[in-house]
Amino acid sequence: MIAAMAIFGTLSFTACSDDDDEKSNNNYVVYQNAVNQTVKSQKKNSKVILLVAFGSTWQQAYDAFDSTVEAYKQAFPGYDVFLSFSSAICINRAAAGENVRPRNFYAPPFWLAAFAQDGVKYSEIVVQSLQVIPGEEYTRVINYIKDFANNANGDIDDNYLSKVVLKLGVPLLQDAESDVNEVAKQLNQLYNKQASEGVVAFMGHGNPDSYDTYKANVRYTQLEDALQKYSKNYFVGTVDMMDNFKTNVYARMLSAGINSGKVYCHPLMSIDGDHGHNDMAGDDDDNWNGTKFTPNDEGEVEDTSWKMYFQHLGYTCDNSTMIEKGLLELPSIRQVWMNHTKDAINGEALDYYHSKNPE
Repeated sequence: MIAAMAIFGTLSFTACSDDDDEKSNNNYVVYQNAVNQTVKSQKKNSKVILLVAFGSTWQQAYDAFDSTVEAYKQAFPGYDVFLSFSSAICINRAAAGENVRPRNFYAPPFWLAAFAQDGVKYSEIVVQSLQVIPGEEYTRVINYIKDFANNANGDIDDNYLSKVVLKLGVPLLQDAESDVNEVAKQLNQLYNKQASEGVVAFMGHGNPDSYDTYKANVRYTQLEDALQKYSKNYFVGTVDMMDNFKTNVYARMLSAGINSGKVYCHPLMSIDGDHGHNDMAGDDDDNWNGTKFTPNDEGEVEDTSWKMYFQHLGYTCDNSTMIEKGLLELPSIRQVWMNHTKDAINGEALDYYHSKNPE
């Protein structure tokens, strides 16, 4: 494919000249042509599933995405399956080969437009969010579908748009009851042995308060509550949710009387990427001065990984207690996403105006 792909329409520029506009338009054409050719060459069915992930630049994450695409092809034989990244930064850095060999990914609008091109025109398009919570990134997924359905760029056949069936698969923890409880059940089946030996601390991403779309951060608290019905050694924190940083997890552990022992850490993200490798399992402990940490104004200890944080606090927390697996690498958890896809396919066509916002 073409190298150095970038998401179109979400990049911001401090200044735009006529040359900038021309270059941007040329890039758009190049990217769209590349995706068009991919879809045309790989089209086998009349229906398609588009998996939408935030993205990553790690080989382990790419392997997880690739295996997920293959699992979807096996589970949905009547559908073609493609993967897209929604993050411009991930798309650009992946193309530049930040951590591994360069690889090209494309943003959802390019795929949706390719699905509607002459010679393709899928009769049904299912967009499956690979987000964990229905937060900020899920909102972007909804807006991609709305823009496509409303022919925002004016380049899709209106007659086709009036007939194509659109479906939307929701994030992993969309429902506060059924999804949260099912994921807790599956995680406990996977890690009850570790929970019997010490703390199992799941690290989610979370949204800052100003970006907490649909107040989705509550899903982390709900998941911890559901997990603690199995064992009081389960905890769920985040890297970006106020009052639920690793410092807050530590405070809850102390309140539960857990002041020593093993601490297993596990990413609560679709893939084990930059956050998992660095924020969770990295060796960064610049905040530690030999005797104490210095929290920032929000109460978080910056420049220190979860591993080093708990290690300095006297827990057994090292490379041997890092469970470096993304949720898509766990078939029983991945199945929850796939069940959402089945529900979308078996349900009504998407009311894209109201979308599938969580209640």
